[in-house]
Parts: sequence; C-alpha cells; structure tokens
Amino acid sequence: MREFLRSPRLTGAIAPSSPTLAQAMTAGLDLHRADVVVELGSGTGAITGTILRQLAPNARLVAVELNPVFARRLTDRYSQSAVEVVQGSAEDLATLVPHQVDVIVSGLPWTVMPHERQRRILDAAAAVLSPSGRFSTFAYMHAAWTPPARRFATELTGRFSTVERSRVVWPNLPPAYMHRAVAPVHRKSAEPAHGR
Repeated sequence: MREFLRSPRLTGAIAPSSPTLAQAMTAGLDLHRADVVVELGSGTGAITGTILRQLAPNARLVAVELNPVFARRLTDRYSQSAVEVVQGSAEDLATLVPHQVDVIVSGLPWTVMPHERQRRILDAAAAVLSPSGRFSTFAYMHAAWTPPARRFATELTGRFSTVERSRVVWPNLPPAYMHRAVAPVHRKSAEPAHGR
C-alpha cells in the first residue's frame, strides 16, 4: 500500500497478488521444462515463490523489478535461492537478460502506463523469448474495457502467434484475469530509415 501511494503509476496495485492468482498465472507454462524464466515487475514476490517451486533444479529465474524498495526486499527474501534479482526497467530487457528466455511472467501494471511504454516492453519481451516462448500476464477485471487495457490486448495479439484470455480469478484484490501468449512474432521496426 505504501509503495502504491508513493507511486501508483509504477506500482499499480494496492495489495500483493493472491496465491490463487499466482497459481493461475503460472498454469500451463511448463515451467518444469524451462531453463530460463523471467519475471517482470516482481513486486513483493507474491508470484516469485510460485514460479520458483515449479522450476527444475538447474533452471534460472531472473526477477526484474524497477522499484528499488521492492528489489531490495526480493534480494533479501530470496538470497538463498536460485532467484537473480535485477533492478531495472523491463524496457531494457535485452540488456538486463542478454540470452534467450523460455518463459516470461509479468506482473507489470499495463493499464496505468503510457501506450508507447507498453509497446517498448512488449517488443523487448518478444525479442528475448525463444521461438516457442510463453508469456503470461494479468489484468484487473474492473479495467478490462478501458482504452489502455484494450490497446494492450491489441498490442499483445500483434506480437504472438497465439493469445488466450483466462476466466476471472475472483479470489484476488481486485479480481483479475490472465492473458497467455505463445510463440512471439518478431516484427521489423515500423520506423522509416533516415537517409542523408
């Protein structure tokens, strides 16, 4: 709550994700087969532990968190585990995680960020995922029909071969649903080349 009040556009939630939402976020991702998993916007680590419990012993989990308070807490909480906490922006994913990723699980507050930032982060995610890579994120039910939420769903569809929306997870504050996407489509930049 403190971090939400301090910076609602970065934190995006007033309470940690529920265990039910964490299970729904990781369902069907075949995490036990993954070598490298990235969690974007790990926050308090409510979903981090659920991911970690499903990984094979030699797998890597990279938790990318922009908020320095959350990043420090995550580092302390998971110091004796296979979690590598990286403080930084998801927009810089290719630099922060310079190798192919099997799964990305995102807790980022998509509906409170500018459209261009949504696009940059999704581009970065698609760029690091393997050809059969999987992407999972959630959105709050009360915001499902807002322009930012609809733009995000459109952007996601444009970057993955398959995109599905889950049923609503009611035991969460607020209730949420998942976007699950598979097989990134690596798009060429739409910006024109600048000549002399």
